[in-house]
Amino acid sequence: MSRFICRVMALFVLASPLAWAADLPPMVLAVHPYLPASEIQRRFAPLASHLGKLLQRKVDVRMGRDYEEHVEAIGANAVDIAFMGPSSYVTLSARYGKKPLLARIEVDGKPTLEGVIIVRADAPLRSLDDLKGRRFAFGDRESTMSALVPRYMLQEAGVPLSKLAAHEYLGAHKNVALSVLSGDYDAGAVKREVFDELAPRGLRVLATMPTVSEHLFVTRSDLPPPQVEKLRQALLNLKAAPEGKNIMQSINKGMTNMVPVADDNYQSLRAMMRALGVIPR
Repeated sequence: MSRFICRVMALFVLASPLAWAADLPPMVLAVHPYLPASEIQRRFAPLASHLGKLLQRKVDVRMGRDYEEHVEAIGANAVDIAFMGPSSYVTLSARYGKKPLLARIEVDGKPTLEGVIIVRADAPLRSLDDLKGRRFAFGDRESTMSALVPRYMLQEAGVPLSKLAAHEYLGAHKNVALSVLSGDYDAGAVKREVFDELAPRGLRVLATMPTVSEHLFVTRSDLPPPQVEKLRQALLNLKAAPEGKNIMQSINKGMTNMVPVADDNYQSLRAMMRALGVIPR
């Protein structure tokens, strides 16, 4: 067991299998570090407060040091509830087996992510094949739509990383778009909303990526089924709650609902990650 897991287990007592009560230790809502810790706390605090009221138990928001530790903590049942990106969930299930799924988010009425490969509007590039010998910008290495899916698309088009002149992982989607605009890179991969925001400054779509299922919430595999269902219904009924809209928009301004989720929703992404060798075939 890693030092990280030992540390988490020492700091946070796992929830009792008995009925929840206000005098029990707080539950832990873990979030992957896609934003600074203070921003994660701000965005997810309203949801933690809402769940705490419904469950009659305090819920604390915690952020892992990196994506790897986030997956490891969930795999070891060291946190109670976890918010995950699609690729992190696929990695989790490949390493540790399936976890109880709670809900996935909808953004602008869609439970799927959309992304595009972009170039400058004045670039001569017209197809993925034209990217051979060019410079490509990715986002975070673990990002679904700014790293893994575009890598799969390039590989399928006969443009593996080895056929690019250069490639780099720039972290945020917006960093990718700005680097393409500035001419530092010939092409890059971003989620659709980032392209829509910056397209008027001189970007166009070279290729559209296949959609994949949205971010989701999971829970510990050792949580008793009645408690799993209580958590699941709390999330699925969030839209109907008086404060539900504000809670969702705190997490993501475009979030419109939480909807049912199944492992099969991630099969297409799983196939892509296997083809890339990111998870075992």
